[in-house]
Amino acid sequence: MAGVTGPAGPPHDVAVVAFDGVQLLDVTGPLEVLTTANVFGARYRVRTVSPDGGDVVTSSGVRLGVDGGPQVLPRRLGTVLVPGRRDWRRAVADAELVGLAAELAARSRRVTSVCAGAFVLAQAGVLDGRRAATHWRLARELRAAYPAVRVEADPVFVRDGPVVTSAGVTAGIDLALALVEEDHGAGLAREVARELVVFMARPGGQSQFSARLGPRDAGHPVVRAVMDAVTADPAAPHGPAALARTAGVSARHLTRLFRAATGTTPARYLESVRVEAARALLEGGTDPVERVARAAGFGSSETMRRAFQQLLGVSPTAYRARFRTTAGTESGAAAG
Repeated sequence: MAGVTGPAGPPHDVAVVAFDGVQLLDVTGPLEVLTTANVFGARYRVRTVSPDGGDVVTSSGVRLGVDGGPQVLPRRLGTVLVPGRRDWRRAVADAELVGLAAELAARSRRVTSVCAGAFVLAQAGVLDGRRAATHWRLARELRAAYPAVRVEADPVFVRDGPVVTSAGVTAGIDLALALVEEDHGAGLAREVARELVVFMARPGGQSQFSARLGPRDAGHPVVRAVMDAVTADPAAPHGPAALARTAGVSARHLTRLFRAATGTTPARYLESVRVEAARALLEGGTDPVERVARAAGFGSSETMRRAFQQLLGVSPTAYRARFRTTAGTESGAAAG
């Protein structure tokens, strides 16, 4: 396994950028992973810096001490990590912050971001022509604001050469574990994951967390009518002929209109709406999976399972266990 450093090698210098309004866990999650890795033999030398060298106040109101400005860092860095803030527009409007990110990226062998930190890297030009990830709520905004960036909405993190960008907040932990594995191998990363009681690799992508799976903003009245009919009753028999009758056009013409307006087909849209309906039933009720499948319009639990695996990366049973309640994680919950 090739790595940037080994346990017996020189320290791997990491710079974490901090600024007012930064999300606290974007910073502390990766920091905890890297410093825990040091317990098991890694040699990360982590410094937190801000544009002016002063302490910052995070999104949660916690004051975060920093090591200083960029002058406290060595000339060459192993990794720079840029976290985000909820109001990404204020972050990218901060010329000092964007300038610091650009400067440190040029000095680093590896450039990373967490959540909305991708907007800062995009503003600095670091992501031009590259694949990138951010929080699922922000993916469309990143794509619109920076068309030179190839945004991927589902992955928890995306690696494109020396640049690694991750999804929202806790995904910074997934990102940092991947960096540790890259540098020191899966064994050491696994020890860190065990110590922190987190997944070595999170099951599924961001789709399992997002509130909407399919397009909802089609402007064409025919397409809008079909979408409204599907969402009003996902379990109805919405075959190609039935949807065409609803639209008042041929099935072939409807497919052309739908693809032009939404980028997908009526069948795929129907499947996404049925998955969304099933999610709500799994989260809010106790009906068996087979009954949920029929109520959501799938016909069978096997058909629903395939759709969940394809769209969410998890099975319906795993989804229910993960999102319905936290009670199952309590000691002794099964005995109650």
